Amino acid sequence: MTKAEIRQKVWRTIEREGIGRFPFGPGRIPNFVGAEQAALLLREMAVWRRALVVKVNPDAPQRPVRRLALQEGKIVYLAVPRLRSEKCFIEIDPQRFGGRATAAASVAGACRWGRPVSPREMRPIDLVVCGSVGVARDGARVGKGGGFCDLEYGILREEGKVRESTPILTTVHPAQILGERIAMLPHDLPVDFLVTPTEVIATRPAHPRPRGIYWDLLRALKINAIPLLRKRLKRGASGGSSPRRL
Repeated sequence: MTKAEIRQKVWRTIEREGIGRFPFGPGRIPNFVGAEQAALLLREMAVWRRALVVKVNPDAPQRPVRRLALQEGKIVYLAVPRLRSEKCFIEIDPQRFGGRATAAASVAGACRWGRPVSPREMRPIDLVVCGSVGVARDGARVGKGGGFCDLEYGILREEGKVRESTPILTTVHPAQILGERIAMLPHDLPVDFLVTPTEVIATRPAHPRPRGIYWDLLRALKINAIPLLRKRLKRGASGGSSPRRL
């Protein structure tokens, strides 16, 4: 199956089984019933307990994860939607806004209570939590098709904010765990753990992690739409350090 076919299969399954909730639909990371229970199970993991700084995707099913992180005093980073500014991440430090963890866990709250930062200004990340449409037990993952989760990781890897050993996990409904093989390209992000409302699955990923930004795999239209990439490409063309093609 192609990735597009896998996405359609997952979205249809979730709709048919009635395990999606608002906001839900094709084109989204599925907001699944049991997301809160998955977050609570995540809370018991050693990689979570050790993490002081976490990057979490801004989608609805991971809002309980963001809320839990802020309640526990962790610093949370969210990407600005579609990386549409040079300061393309939002830093949410619970020490700066008191007891507003619930409000700051939403995208609107993060924009209000957090502060925009560039990748260079960020603290090193201890744990990455990403959203997924479909996942496999070998760590392969399918997002909603925009490629932004992979690109965010590549940017942070080049800046040294994530390392080869930084744990990566996703929270999903069991219906999102697939038996089909998911084809992975060099820029695709695999995960170390799948966390459902009832269990934690260690994947032992069979796929290498991206080592940075894969410029050769980016379309010019996408580069031009992302200020950070546009600036880096321009700097390289004007005699600075050229973008790396890894």
